[in-house]
Amino acid sequence: MNALKFSRKNLGIPYAVFLAVFVILPLILIVYYAFTDANGAFTLSNFTNFFKSPTNVTILIRSFGIAFLSTVLCLVIGYPVAYLLARSNLKKSGVLLMLFVLPMWINFVLRTAAMKELLYFLGMYESGKLHYLNTVIGMVYDYLPVTILPLYTVIQKLDKNVLEASSDLGAKPLYTFINTTLPLSMPGIVSAITMVFLPSTTSYVISDTLGNSKVTIIGKLIENKFNSGAADSWQAGSAIALVLLLLIFVTMFISGKFQNDDDSSARGNGLW
Repeated sequence: MNALKFSRKNLGIPYAVFLAVFVILPLILIVYYAFTDANGAFTLSNFTNFFKSPTNVTILIRSFGIAFLSTVLCLVIGYPVAYLLARSNLKKSGVLLMLFVLPMWINFVLRTAAMKELLYFLGMYESGKLHYLNTVIGMVYDYLPVTILPLYTVIQKLDKNVLEASSDLGAKPLYTFINTTLPLSMPGIVSAITMVFLPSTTSYVISDTLGNSKVTIIGKLIENKFNSGAADSWQAGSAIALVLLLLIFVTMFISGKFQNDDDSSARGNGLW
């Protein structure tokens, strides 16, 4: 038993080293640069300069707006697909699910380039009025598979006895869905929102490629700051990155609280 415990601890050492070098250390550097000026002195001007700039605030709002719209569309499209696949009696439902998830196996940049060619073929890419729409289409296309997967998993694991009991008591299918299926599938919805909303705020590859470099989101702004060549470029970029990181943490905390509540409901607490 002692040898087994010792071996398990040793197996965790490479992961701990990787985490320290590639996650914790870069985060410490970001925090350091965010709170210092070009001379290394402590300052809060990096944050105040960001929020004083109307352009930066506009980009931040735009990023969350695009992410919000993309997330809503992914849920509107992905939930019915996941529900039909999970509740259908088709023997090939697993194959159909794999077809929806298959694009995830293709390189992210290649998928975006393929969508660019499609939009170009449809005459949408060069239109000056459709840059934002094209960006949202690209977000939905790239993140729809990660929306379907958690929803499918949660809906498939729902207790069929609960759904059948609702029908036996005379509830109509729509009532059963709104008051039983939808609340019980909320953990999957929260997971899907987290997996779509957070990356969508920073996926500037999509906005650059499909928006014809006319749509700037917060991820692109961070890259521009780091590559500006100014004396405080790292300080400005780190401050924006830290602001975004804090906003993401707040979003994940709220989502986690909702998910915990939903998990309690899924176990039967407060169902009725």
